Amino acid sequence: MQRKTLFALSTGVLALAAALALLPGRFATTQVAHAEQGFGDAKQPPAPAGASEQVKRGEYLARMGDCVACHTVRGAKPYSGNYAIPSPFGTMFTPNLTPDNETGLGKWTKDDFYRAMHEGKGKDGEFLYPAFPYTSYTKMPREDVDAIYAYLRTLEPVHNPKRDNLMPFPFNIRLSLLGWNIMFFRKGEFQPDPKQSAEYNRGAYLVQGPGHCGMCHTPINPLGGATTSAAFSGGLIPIQDWFAPALNSDKRYGLGDWSVEEVSDFLITGVSNKGVAFGPMADVVHNSTQYMTPADARAMAVYLKAQPVLKPSPKPTQFEVSEEFGKQLEREGRALYAANCAVCHGAQGEGTLPHFPPLAKNGSIVMESAVNPVKMILHGGYPPVTKGNPQPYGMPPFAHSMTDREVAAVASYIRMSWGNGGEAVSPQQVNSLRTAPLD
Repeated sequence: MQRKTLFALSTGVLALAAALALLPGRFATTQVAHAEQGFGDAKQPPAPAGASEQVKRGEYLARMGDCVACHTVRGAKPYSGNYAIPSPFGTMFTPNLTPDNETGLGKWTKDDFYRAMHEGKGKDGEFLYPAFPYTSYTKMPREDVDAIYAYLRTLEPVHNPKRDNLMPFPFNIRLSLLGWNIMFFRKGEFQPDPKQSAEYNRGAYLVQGPGHCGMCHTPINPLGGATTSAAFSGGLIPIQDWFAPALNSDKRYGLGDWSVEEVSDFLITGVSNKGVAFGPMADVVHNSTQYMTPADARAMAVYLKAQPVLKPSPKPTQFEVSEEFGKQLEREGRALYAANCAVCHGAQGEGTLPHFPPLAKNGSIVMESAVNPVKMILHGGYPPVTKGNPQPYGMPPFAHSMTDREVAAVASYIRMSWGNGGEAVSPQQVNSLRTAPLD
């Protein structure tokens, strides 16, 4: 067995570290931020009855940013902070966004809040770590930022002192972010493309700004910045070990074979003819995108489907298996699939939507990285609860009943069958993913 080159962590740990006294954004960098949470634990409070249009708009935009996911600890009051964001360089804890005067945003002015969103600086001018996606929020116009501020002021104040970050030297030196910002941060509000339609530009704003989709779906470079030359080509989410798929027009790995309607349905319901949201994306749909208006969901779909295929995402780190061993795993997986999987996903991987997603021609199955299907087989999971899919069926875990080799065999079979054209999966990779964090 041979191990492929490890991107970002094996080549430039020191450089990444120096730049990352900042951290994740699909996260050693911010990627970890959308880690799985128990659905419902981070429910966003609605705007109060009789709220102004500005507050209602702020509630909507806060949902688009999925702010509640990163600022709410399971079982705690919404937006009260101290949600842990682990990274290869330490653990950060998110701030309290409720209007508490001592521990929250109670003493922040609108200008303070805009500076944080637009420039990545705190109330006292300190640099903020890019786990907070100010590199995206800078694109939001003042009126949208002020609307979010107005909404947050309506929340119940919660006294919850922020925990100190657990980041060793030199990653605890915020001044190092000055150099990172010079290299990777370009502040400035979104500017529409006059050559494109209003719908396209609306989608571009939502994706690039409040939605900060590129934080997970664009690979990071060795310094923790976005690899813009490979924008929306997908990337591995550090620590969590999920692979965010490509969001470009690639027909095999991206959205090229998806219709605009399929993309917008997926964003609102978590289900489409091409697949079902699991893992961190299920959290995003549950807390955020299901609340979009149909027009905004369609606008995002139009923009994403228009994205060109640029450089591919860096090769994933995973063990390789010989051709002979791969065929053996495929044969073993065929019998295991028939006994454990076919009753739901079909003998030919056709599935039955919305409850059982298809495995044939499923982008999450055929991508080069095998982490997503392996993690689903090991740990199972649930699609998001949405108005369009209010009672989703869960995927049972098989970690307790299947060996590493058996899981590898099933994953190899589904990746290599029904025209998927994927590669076999090694038992060693399965073993390495058994202990990957679920929460």
